[in-house]
Amino acid sequence: MLEDKRLIWELKQGNKDALRQIYMEYKDTLLTIAASLLHDTYAAEDVLHDVFVSFAASAGKLELRVSLKSYLISSVVNRVRDRFRKKKHHTVELDKAGQISSGSKNPEQLAVFAEQSHLSADALLKIPLEQREAIILHLNGGMTFKEIAEVQHVPMNTVQGRYRYGLDKLRTILNGEMKK
Repeated sequence: MLEDKRLIWELKQGNKDALRQIYMEYKDTLLTIAASLLHDTYAAEDVLHDVFVSFAASAGKLELRVSLKSYLISSVVNRVRDRFRKKKHHTVELDKAGQISSGSKNPEQLAVFAEQSHLSADALLKIPLEQREAIILHLNGGMTFKEIAEVQHVPMNTVQGRYRYGLDKLRTILNGEMKK
């Protein structure tokens, strides 16, 4: 937190290296969240870059009330929501979006992992956006329910409910698809 405050102060003073450090610190987490929400690696990269261009442009007047990580995640989530509202997002099949690796060299295990990843990603797209956000922000973003509540502008109990109901729906969807 202190490091973030120092970097923001340096950025306000015109230090371009501070922006690079912030980008390097948070890009992986933000890209993972955007890709999980959009189900499209290329669109997620666009969102990430849009967020950082906007962040750099407004850095001089930036007054954070939350952590820098929460602010950036909130910015990514809002950009994703904008894409859904505009209906300009186009999904890409996982096999076209990029290679996913399980760390295994066994072809059988790789095939099982790829199939499970595909089923999980498809199942996530079938649940409501608010529930998907809660699950992805908690599991992929490492955010607490309180932080997610701040991002979604809802009470913490609502986030917990969205998370629980979303997981229940995912289980139902995945169990139904596994039985086929």
